[in-house]
Amino acid sequence: MSVLMNRKVETMNIALIGPSGAGKGTHADRLTREYDMLHISTGDLFRTHFEQRTALGLLARKYMSQGELVPDEIVDAMVDECLLKAHPSKGILFDGYPRTRYQARFLDDILSKRNRTLDAVIYLKISDQEALRRLPGRLMCHKCPTPFHRVFQPFEQCHHDNCHGEHLYQREDDTPEIARHRLRVFHRQTAHLIEYYKMTGQLFIVDGDGSIETVYTALDQAFQAIRARELRQASPLEAMELQALRQPPPILTRQSTEHKSLDLVLLGAPGSGKGTQAARLSTRFGVPHIATGDLFRENLRQHTDLGKLAKSYMERGELVPDNITESMLRKRLQAEDVKNGFILDGFPRTLSQAEALSEIMFEMQRGLAGVLYIKVSDKEIVNRLSGRLICRKCQTPFHKIYNPFITCPTGECQGEFLYQREDDNPETVRARLRAFHLQTRPLVRYYEEQNLLYTVDGEGELDDVSKRVEKTVEKMLV
Repeated sequence: MSVLMNRKVETMNIALIGPSGAGKGTHADRLTREYDMLHISTGDLFRTHFEQRTALGLLARKYMSQGELVPDEIVDAMVDECLLKAHPSKGILFDGYPRTRYQARFLDDILSKRNRTLDAVIYLKISDQEALRRLPGRLMCHKCPTPFHRVFQPFEQCHHDNCHGEHLYQREDDTPEIARHRLRVFHRQTAHLIEYYKMTGQLFIVDGDGSIETVYTALDQAFQAIRARELRQASPLEAMELQALRQPPPILTRQSTEHKSLDLVLLGAPGSGKGTQAARLSTRFGVPHIATGDLFRENLRQHTDLGKLAKSYMERGELVPDNITESMLRKRLQAEDVKNGFILDGFPRTLSQAEALSEIMFEMQRGLAGVLYIKVSDKEIVNRLSGRLICRKCQTPFHKIYNPFITCPTGECQGEFLYQREDDNPETVRARLRAFHLQTRPLVRYYEEQNLLYTVDGEGELDDVSKRVEKTVEKMLV
């Protein structure tokens, strides 16, 4: 068991992670006041940008108003901007961030640019049983996102003097069924995060199952030990026990199942032509094109239970969590029109989502025919997106040079709804590409190990790319 070097740390940068119900928000608020640290919660950060209509907040609003999920790189930019403004002498406590291995690598990069390092990642450990016991009694405040609890932490006084309890509400997703799903997603995401910090030697564990005061005392002692460089790191066995909470799904392939449908995933950077190729493949092979953006918008438009739940997050200025997107996809793949196959576009984006898809496919006793990676150079992507146009009415993509608007494919307009997205400028595109590569590398390895990955050159004339894509898909069906 290793111990941090005995060298006092004056300015601490710490990440506090743990499942919903662990008490991260409650303890982070108190710890940052006690240690005079900057409290960075991505939920609060996002909400502030959203409400104050900053440039990033307006861009996030734009995505939401169009019924789209807010891309990770916008939240990344918010964290980066917050760090840029932070005084060098002030320590930082990240509350619930990072959530994924991709975010961990991103955080390391931006901290390095600000001449900072992450001193410790504290995992606030509670059992799933305790998390499920706590969540039904949890209360949040609309005014200042402070968490309370009917039993463990009843409202007495607003921590920020903004209200007298009149803004308290219970989250719609604090039901046992949704909470269990959220825990599965958390464990799936965090297993890879734990592996990362186990390798870097920054992982520490604090028991969060006790009373609020007991847990706070343990966290306070951990902070003091971190400052003195005397806190014991999590042992390999302790880290493995946390990782074991994840339940990796069995992997099925088309060849290993009786159901011989064309179940296909498309991977590719923004601007690689996934949407265009997915639409052509859908026509060519007679299976539906399922774009997660369209799926999200459809649930919002039809006011489904999942759509209403997603909308409640958006109305509060919050990011829609992965478990809701996964539930939408699970329900869509159970529809009658996908019995012969589907073309999935926009999901998975991360390793955790790839495992979620494997879980869904196992439940259906179906296996992927293949994962088609449409590879395009970053230089070409920047050129493409700078000229991209989107139709507000049907979301069809066009391009000023490569695919100019001639007639509306749905016959609904004459081009009057065409617009260029605010994030289709070279600098933003490059940031999106960096995020894509960080997220996609482990995803590519994941499917390579399953012998499911097929890479196709996505550059050149559209019809030539389509021929290469169709030829590759035909190979999957042999």
